[in-house]
Amino acid sequence: MKKLAFLMGLGLLTPYMAMGADITLYYSPTCPHCHHARAFIADRLVYEYPTISVTAVNVMNGDNLPLFQDALEKCDYSSGGVPVIVIGDKCFQGYANFMQDDIRNAVEMGMNDDQKSVASNNKSALDDDADAFRAKNTARANVIREHDATANVEKKSEFSHKLIFFYGLLIVLVLGLGVVVFGRRHKK
Repeated sequence: MKKLAFLMGLGLLTPYMAMGADITLYYSPTCPHCHHARAFIADRLVYEYPTISVTAVNVMNGDNLPLFQDALEKCDYSSGGVPVIVIGDKCFQGYANFMQDDIRNAVEMGMNDDQKSVASNNKSALDDDADAFRAKNTARANVIREHDATANVEKKSEFSHKLIFFYGLLIVLVLGLGVVVFGRRHKK
């Protein structure tokens, strides 16, 4: 514990502590509550907290179901209702406006005082003139990235091709070595 305090005093852990929260939104395109949750995240949270990253996972895509099932298990939810918002160890199922402060608190869990101050100032600026604030911070407009299950499948496929090539090459080398070693024995 003393080492942790010492490292914090030196500022060595600051880069790790300054990382923003990761938010994962599990949604269905046909779910109205999901649209409201996504709008809150896209129109408010990504501007209030400029260091957060957001991944949206469409649960109607069959390739994403294992990921969603893992989230339900992690969150200890027995129903498969959406939206499910996962922020670190905090989970939220469903969405209503009264949940916004709880979601903000979950986002702020890993943030330092400076980041919380920035978020508070950004929230006030959004409350005063949201359009002007968003216009000044257009880089945050497209922060939500859609989870691409096919990209993971392509990476796995590429990896398996490399693995097959590696083992094939290994077999050829072992056979070649065997021919060299045993071929010399028979010549003597």
